[in-house]
Amino acid sequence: MKNLTLFSLALFSILLFSCGSGNNESNDATSQNQEINEPEVPKSIAEGKGIGEITQVELSDEIDTGMVKMGKSIYDMKCSACHKLTDQRVVGPGFQGVTNRRKPEWIMNMITNVEVMLDQDPAAQKMLEECLTRMPNQNVSIGDARNILEFLRNNDMETAGEKDGATS
Repeated sequence: MKNLTLFSLALFSILLFSCGSGNNESNDATSQNQEINEPEVPKSIAEGKGIGEITQVELSDEIDTGMVKMGKSIYDMKCSACHKLTDQRVVGPGFQGVTNRRKPEWIMNMITNVEVMLDQDPAAQKMLEECLTRMPNQNVSIGDARNILEFLRNNDMETAGEKDGATS
């Protein structure tokens, strides 16, 4: 009976020490390191390009009038109810000068990947705080987003006298 009691006590002691606090120091150090380290900002956000498929947009100096025409028809159908071509805010911000404030990749990512942009991109989140309404996903293709971008570049030339200021 004494052997069984000693065996049980020894087994209990082994279990107690194996589950003991020996690992807490390394867990505490890991927790402290995680609290100290800021989450890494994705490179595309740091570069002002937003989040999405569009990582590089080639712009020519000349405005493509065919793209502008297509972009205007898309704007009229999907954007004009909430966005004006001036700096006037309606539901969403006005578009005047947008190509001078935002990189072309950011503009196209905002058009094509709006949910992720509003959830993760600081600039998009700031606009959401100002406008208080989430932009709906209009299911715009990348090609159509490029046409809208060209339309916005043309609008900026006409209303602000310059375009693509954010690319320099």
